[in-house]
Amino acid sequence: MIEVRHLTKKYGSHTAVEDLSFTVEDGRIYGLLGPNGAGKTTTMNIMTGCLGATSGEVFVDGCDIFDEPAKTKKKIGYLPEMPPLYADMTPLEYLKFVADARGVSRAEREEQIERVMDITQIGEMQDRLIKNLSKGYRQRVGIAQSLLGNPEVIILDEPTVGLDPKQIIEIRDLIKSLAKDHTVILSSHILGEVQAVCDHILIISHGKLVASDTPENLEKRFSGASTVDLCVKGDKQRISDVLGGLACVSEHTFREDETDGSARVCVTPKGTEDIREELFKAFSQADLPILNMSLNKASLEDIFLEFTEEEPAKKPRGKEAKHGRNLRA
Repeated sequence: MIEVRHLTKKYGSHTAVEDLSFTVEDGRIYGLLGPNGAGKTTTMNIMTGCLGATSGEVFVDGCDIFDEPAKTKKKIGYLPEMPPLYADMTPLEYLKFVADARGVSRAEREEQIERVMDITQIGEMQDRLIKNLSKGYRQRVGIAQSLLGNPEVIILDEPTVGLDPKQIIEIRDLIKSLAKDHTVILSSHILGEVQAVCDHILIISHGKLVASDTPENLEKRFSGASTVDLCVKGDKQRISDVLGGLACVSEHTFREDETDGSARVCVTPKGTEDIREELFKAFSQADLPILNMSLNKASLEDIFLEFTEEEPAKKPRGKEAKHGRNLRA
């Protein structure tokens, strides 16, 4: 559906996005994850045709966003971090305005507005002034406008920022429902949000793509760093002998001593497989009861920090650099 090729955006000497390439498939929810200033918003603004690129290409369903901007933009619905709402309009008035701006025919306009209001559940608020709506409902109006014209791709930049927990859950459920008919790209720096909603994660750090995979596969890639904590009733030397005889164990370290005749040990596997069953069998055969066993897997937070913890040579300007030249080299 979307193909980004070698995308670069520079503001003077600062590079906001550097040689970024990735592909977005149909009918999935993609999470664009990264710390503040990583280049997420710049990337989205380029993908939606709101910002030019220094170099590179962006194709949406085969259309080049730079060579065919009008045709390509019809395929994209976009919700910026700050929804482009007119506070003195009602949601109904605003959606009519957006439908007209997006070229929705008069024959389809009323039906489409009814549909997006039903999807976002703002029908009861359609005649209230937007300025009198809660943050959650204003966000829903913003999502509703992105759905007008029935675009194939919906791009949402930080859609839950500033919402209370109940509103966050409601917006997340709404985003999941959108994937039934649209490809969704969701930008966030909130790890839990991406893990709860997305099928695929793209991690950007300092303008570069540093990881692209499903949440499950990313965790598997880092599971080699996972450990197994054991509490075993028995002598430390006998426990070491058992672990030393297992090919699946890389190393083990004992933790604080226990007073009940048991020992706590942290076991590091050699590979990426779950070794708990092998540990259970080995200690059972040695007549060393396992009192407790837990697997410590690498979390999405661990993965995120692994990819993004390195400090940049220069402080990124991110969204503050938005006034640079809007030209494609």
